[in-house]
Amino acid sequence: MRIGSVTVDPPVVLAPMAGVTAPSFRQISKEQGAGLVVAEMVSAQGLVRGNARSLEFLEVLDGEHPMAIQLFGSDPDALRQAAAMAEDAGADIVDLNFGCPVPKITRNGDGSALMRDPDRAVRCAKAAVSGTRLPVTVKCRAGWDRDSVNAPELCKKLEDVGVMAVTVHGRTRSDGYREPADWNVIRAVKAAVSIPVIGNGDVVAPEDVVRLMAETGCDGVAVARGALGNPWFFAEARARLQGESEPEPVSAAQRLSTLMRHVDLQIQRHGEGPGIREMRKQMAYYLRGIPGSAEVRGRLNAAETRAQLVALLVPLGLVDDG
Repeated sequence: MRIGSVTVDPPVVLAPMAGVTAPSFRQISKEQGAGLVVAEMVSAQGLVRGNARSLEFLEVLDGEHPMAIQLFGSDPDALRQAAAMAEDAGADIVDLNFGCPVPKITRNGDGSALMRDPDRAVRCAKAAVSGTRLPVTVKCRAGWDRDSVNAPELCKKLEDVGVMAVTVHGRTRSDGYREPADWNVIRAVKAAVSIPVIGNGDVVAPEDVVRLMAETGCDGVAVARGALGNPWFFAEARARLQGESEPEPVSAAQRLSTLMRHVDLQIQRHGEGPGIREMRKQMAYYLRGIPGSAEVRGRLNAAETRAQLVALLVPLGLVDDG
């Protein structure tokens, strides 16, 4: 799959997730075969105003290309300026979030609220395209609710103002994450546009990647929940798409080794205490299915140092204390 001048191979994308798709996890996912990784979304207004926390989201590591920085907002001028900042930071793609359903985002007219205001959505996209030489893409939902499914029409308008690809989540804003994703909407968008369409929603196993592409004709697939604590998802998906033998199942020792590497990358970026605290929500995902892990999972959330973390994992017989 090509998005402008950027090749995405395999066409399997690590979708942005708040508190998860930091540079460390993006790098690990790239090493395991993700064709594209997307940073967690950042406020365009926050970047333009020089907010220190927002500026942290512009960090790009050498080992994670191609990567996209995702912006949210509904002010065209702020998105134009923020797109230029993302380019200066070293991104390969600028992605716009027109899909987030969280009330604190939509109440300001951002995220999936733009599905209710397609004219503003188009102005926002056009402004971002004017602000950067990079390909601009958009992540959207099926619509605001089931009575206003307008993704096919909106995506065509976005293509007309220079958007190079769209990612379509098969749920409306009102669906949240409760209702099953409607892949028919993704198929309809694919029929409406000539730019690449990336499908998203209910992709929790590598075989879902193949099935989504076959059923909708989409050009690629974005993975969120399926990759939590499981960066090997991408290697398995690549093998399935290329008709190769599936990789050997990931052992418990490999899971723990990667967990510790993830922890160490976070410590390098943030320092020991903050780095480990930021890892807490992800540790449980790495430990899923490992015998004895349930007994230590709760105590891991209280660990403040690397030594404490290792001491809790040693009884599992998968990490040494060296």
